[in-house]
Amino acid sequence: MIRVLVVDDDFMVARIHVGFVERVDGFEVVGVAHSGAEAADAVATLRPDLLLLDLYLPDRFGLDLLADLRSGPAPCDAIVITAAKESEAVRAAVRLGVADYVLKPFGFADLEERLRRYAANRALLGAAEVSGQADVDRVFARVSGSSSASAVALPKGMSPETARLVEDALAAAAETLSATEVAEGVGLSRVSARRYLEHFVTTGRADVRLRYGSTGRPERRYRWVG
Repeated sequence: MIRVLVVDDDFMVARIHVGFVERVDGFEVVGVAHSGAEAADAVATLRPDLLLLDLYLPDRFGLDLLADLRSGPAPCDAIVITAAKESEAVRAAVRLGVADYVLKPFGFADLEERLRRYAANRALLGAAEVSGQADVDRVFARVSGSSSASAVALPKGMSPETARLVEDALAAAAETLSATEVAEGVGLSRVSARRYLEHFVTTGRADVRLRYGSTGRPERRYRWVG
């Protein structure tokens, strides 16, 4: 389980974020903080893996807090959740290596996709075996977004990061996969997985074949062709 600390000065908003996180498999909320001081104490005590971090805290700016935490004994990742649209805030967040930057207001589906993407990248880094520069380049390419899935423009509403996850699952499979199998492996809904798979078919990077059963519609199965 990925342990999450929700940091937001608004009690109602924090409660909503807690509810969102607890609906995503593989994540658990271990605490809530409403100020920078509370967040620092909670990180030291609870050792979360991930912060959902608001920037406008009553006692300090969220990114200043994150910079201090990164140099402390219990560093953790962060997804910024804020109303701050200033370019400097976004640039500072990038420099601090935040996992994502989400503008309020947003819905559950948006946060769910970003949490699943974070979990996938975390798993990728955890499983990476590095024996040379090629391995290093491969990891950086997947996490930073330069894989072939992002080489072709995606339709509106589709993200390069999720496209890469679907690509990885399909390319690594020894046999064809159904949308359900891809969804379970990547952590998406079946509908979302199929949308990406069909996009790959349309752009010529995947083949689709029909498997006929004894009853019902034939099953669409996909194979990566690059």
